[in-house]
Amino acid sequence: MMSLAPNIARCGSDHRPQVLVKLRHLISLLILVWGFTFLGNITMAQNVSGTWAISIHGGAGTSPGNFSDEANAARHAAMQAALDIGQKILVDGGTSLDAVEAVIRFLEDEPQFNAGKGAVFNAQGRHELDASIMDGRDKSGGAVAGVTIVKNPISLARLVMTETRHVLLTGDGAEEFARSLHIDLVDNTYFDTPSTLKRWDEFLEGQKKDGGKDNEQAALMLDTGSYFGTVGCVALDSSGNLAAGTSTGGMTNKKFGRVGDSPILGAGTYADNESCAVSCTGIGEEFIRNSVAFDVSARMKYQGASVEQAVTDILENQLRPGDGGIIAVDKNGRVFMGFNTGGMARAMADSTGKSEVIWVEEK
Repeated sequence: MMSLAPNIARCGSDHRPQVLVKLRHLISLLILVWGFTFLGNITMAQNVSGTWAISIHGGAGTSPGNFSDEANAARHAAMQAALDIGQKILVDGGTSLDAVEAVIRFLEDEPQFNAGKGAVFNAQGRHELDASIMDGRDKSGGAVAGVTIVKNPISLARLVMTETRHVLLTGDGAEEFARSLHIDLVDNTYFDTPSTLKRWDEFLEGQKKDGGKDNEQAALMLDTGSYFGTVGCVALDSSGNLAAGTSTGGMTNKKFGRVGDSPILGAGTYADNESCAVSCTGIGEEFIRNSVAFDVSARMKYQGASVEQAVTDILENQLRPGDGGIIAVDKNGRVFMGFNTGGMARAMADSTGKSEVIWVEEK
C-alpha cells in the first residue's frame, strides 16, 4: 500500500505559507480597524465634551429703576423665555448656530426690544433693520443691513452665510434675496408698537419746538435714556463649536442708510472656535471704530487674556462710559457679560446647571 505521508507532507508544504500569510493579513486588518476606531473615539471625546453655554443680551442703556415694574417684569419674562429656547436646543445636543438663531428670532418677535417688532424709527419715520450671525468653526458669517420688510433679519443673515458666497447684503438687494427664498415678509408698519410710536411722536414734537432743527443729541438721549434694545446671543455647543449673532433696529432718527455695528463681523458680532463668541450692544459707531467684537477675541488669542479680562478692559479703557455692553463665551464655556451703561438686560446658562436672568438689578 502506498503511504500517504509524502502527500500529506507535500500538501502541508504547499499550503501552510499561504494560510499563514492570509492569517497575518487578517490580523493586520483587524488591528487597523481597531486602531481607527480607537482614534475615532479619542477624537470624538476631544470634540464632544458635553460642555455647553449660552448668553443673551437685550440691550444696554439706563438703569431698570427708570422703568415701571410692569415693563421690567415683561422684559425679564421675555429674556427668560429666550434663554429657555436656547438652553433646550443645547441640552438636546443641538448646534450653537441653531441656538443663536432661534433665540434671536424669538427676541425679534418680542416688542420689548429694538430688533424686529419694536424697532425704533429712522429719520423718514420708517424702520430699517440689521442683523448678523457668525460660525466659529470656520469664521464664516452672514449679515443683512437696512432691510425694511423682512420679519426676521437674523434668519436672512444666516441664509446669506449658507446660500451665497457673500457676507453682507444690504437694502433692496437683501430684500430681493429674501423674496427669492420665499421667507416671511411683512409691511414696514408691522414693526410699529404703541411704545415706539409714542416715543417717536415725542421726538417729533421736540423737533417742532426747536424750529424743525435736527437734534441728534436729543435722538441719542431718547435711546440711551431708555435702552438701546439691540438683541444678541452667543453660544458654545457640546461639540465645542461657538456661534454669535446680533440683531437691531438701530438708532432713533438715523439717516441716509446708516448702518451700525450689529451687521458688521468684527465690530458687533464675532465667533472663533480658538477663542470666543461675542455680541455687542450700544452706540454702533464706537464699536465699529474700535472693532470691539474682534478685539475681545484678539486679546484672548494673542495676549492670553481671559474672557472677563478682555471684555472689562475694553469697556473700561477703550470705550467711553455709556457706550454700551458686551456678552461673550469662551471656548471652555466661561461666560462674561459686561457693560458701562446704567443697565443691560442679560441672561446666561451652562452645562454646570447655572441659569440666570439679570435685569431688575442694577450693575
